[in-house]
Amino acid sequence: MKVNKIVVLQLMMSMVLMLGTASCSKKSSSTHASRATGWDVDSQNGTAARNAGKKQQAGPGLVFVEGGTFTMGKVQDDVMHDWNNTPTQQHVQSFYMDETEVTNGMYLEYLEWLKKVFPPTEENYKNIYEGASPDTLVWRNRLGYNETMTNNYLRHPSYANYPVVGVNWIQAVEFSKWRTDRVNEAVLEKNGYLKKGAKTNDVNAENAFNTEGYLMSPSTSRGASEEIVIKKNPDGRRPKAGKDGVVPEEKNVYAQRSSGIILPEYRLPTEAEWEYAAAADVGQREYNIYKGQKKYPWSGDYTRSNKRKNKGDQLANFKQGNGDYGGIAGWSDDGADITNAVKSYAPNDFGLYDMAGNVAEWVADVYRPIIDNEANDFNYYRGNQYAKNKIGKDGKIEIVTTSTIKYDTLSNGKVIARNLPGEIAQVPVDEQETYLRQNFSTSDNINYRDGDKQSSRFFDFGDSESGPKADQAMYNSPKHNVTTDSLGKMIRKYDNSSKRTTLIDDKVRVYKGGSWRDRAYWLDPAQRRYFPQDMATDYIGFRCAMSRVGSKSEKRKSPRN
Repeated sequence: MKVNKIVVLQLMMSMVLMLGTASCSKKSSSTHASRATGWDVDSQNGTAARNAGKKQQAGPGLVFVEGGTFTMGKVQDDVMHDWNNTPTQQHVQSFYMDETEVTNGMYLEYLEWLKKVFPPTEENYKNIYEGASPDTLVWRNRLGYNETMTNNYLRHPSYANYPVVGVNWIQAVEFSKWRTDRVNEAVLEKNGYLKKGAKTNDVNAENAFNTEGYLMSPSTSRGASEEIVIKKNPDGRRPKAGKDGVVPEEKNVYAQRSSGIILPEYRLPTEAEWEYAAAADVGQREYNIYKGQKKYPWSGDYTRSNKRKNKGDQLANFKQGNGDYGGIAGWSDDGADITNAVKSYAPNDFGLYDMAGNVAEWVADVYRPIIDNEANDFNYYRGNQYAKNKIGKDGKIEIVTTSTIKYDTLSNGKVIARNLPGEIAQVPVDEQETYLRQNFSTSDNINYRDGDKQSSRFFDFGDSESGPKADQAMYNSPKHNVTTDSLGKMIRKYDNSSKRTTLIDDKVRVYKGGSWRDRAYWLDPAQRRYFPQDMATDYIGFRCAMSRVGSKSEKRKSPRN
C-alpha cells in the first residue's frame, strides 16, 4: 500500500515537472520575447523586434517582379551595328514596377498639387509649376499638322488614360519624388499616424508633407506639426481613458522605418530592371528562352496575334512601315495612330502592359556604349551620385525653405526647381564617408572606369594635378552654357570647339522600348538608345519602380529555424 502511494506521488511530481517545463517552453517561444535576449519586446524600444517578419506592401499602381538572372543586351537583330548590346549575364533583385506607363491623368494630379501648394502667381514659386509642366510643343512638325495634339493631348479628358509625353528625364525623377511623399502621406493617415484629411486640408508650402523630413523629426517636420501628427502607444493604438477618467500619458512613438508601413521611394527603374521586366522570362522556361533568346515581351518571333479571336492583329502599338502607323482601317489595325490608352494590349508574363510599343520609356541610367559586367553583375546601374543630409551651422539638419530653393536652367532655357520647400537639403558625401572604403571612393560615380587606357586610344594621364587632358577625355561632348539673367532673359554661350565630337556626356540618359513612332526593330527589350536628360519628345514617356525589401519571392516561405 505504501509502495503504491510512493509511486502515485512520484507520478504526480513528474507531471508537475512536465507541466512546468512545457509552460517554460511555451513562454520562451512567445512572440513577445526577444530571441536575442529573452526580454519582453512590448516596449517602446522593441519596435523592430515586434514588427519582425512584416512584409512590404505593394504601392499604388505597382506589380511585383520577382528578380533573377538573365542575359542583358541579347538582341536577335543588330542592323545598326553600334556595338552597344554586348550580351552580359546579370542578376537583379526583386522589385515592383508600374503596371502601365504614367498617364496624363496621373501627371495632371501632380501639376494640380504643385499649383495649389506653390501658386505660380507668387514670385517665389513662379518657376515651380512651369518647370514641371510637360513640353506640349513636342508634337509640332515642320511638314505635319499636329496642333490638335499640341493643344489637347495633355489636358483633354479623352487622353486622360494615355501615357504622358513631353516629359524630360529630370521631370520624371521629380514626379517620382512627389509620388513617394503623397503615397506615404496616405499610408500614415490610413494607419492613424496623421490626422484624417491632413493631406488635403489647407496644404501649403509651409506644411507640405515630406517623407524623409518626417522620418528625421516627426514632430517638427513640415506637414507633421503637433496638430497633425498622432503619437501612438507601442501596440499601435492611441491611449484611452481609464476607469478614473484619466487618459494615460501618450508615449512618444511615431511611425518609422522599423514600423514596416513606410514604403521605399518611387523612382525610375534601372536599365537592367526595365529590360528584365520587359523580357518576362518567368513565363518561358525553355532553355533557349531562359538564356535570353526572347525577341519580344510576348512569346514568338512575330508581332501579330495567332489566336483565333484576334488573329492577325498587332500585339503592340508601333510604326509598321513607311506611312503606316496603324494599318488599314477596320482590318489588322493596332488600334492607334499616335499613342494609345494604357492596357489596350495584352500584358506580358509579369502582368506589365506596353513594355513594347506605345511610348519608349526613360530609365535611370547614364548612357555608355557598354555594360561593365566586369565591375558588377548584380543590380547593375550607372549613375550613382551619393549624397548626405546637409547640416547647418547650428548643428541641425537644414530644411529647404522658400528662400533657399535652387533652380536649374536647362539647355532649352526651361527653369526647373532642383528642390522644394520642406525637403532636406543634400550635399555630396565627403571623406567622412569615403575614407578607407573599398566599395566607393567618391560622391560622383558616373565616370567610374571611364578614360582608362582600355577605353580610349587618346588617353593621356597629363600632370598629377589636372589628370587627363580635357580634349582627350573618352566622352568629350560640346559644353554649351545656357543661363538666365535677372530679367529672365536667356543667355546662350555655344561651344564652338572643333575637338568636341561626341554626343555622349554625363547628362545623357538611356531610354528603352519601341514607341508609336518606331519600327518593330526597337520593340526588342534589349535594344537601347540615349537622349539628353533635359530634353523631351512626343514618343518618350516613363513608368516608376520601387525596390523590394525582404524575401526574393512573394510565394515561397522563409525557412523555419
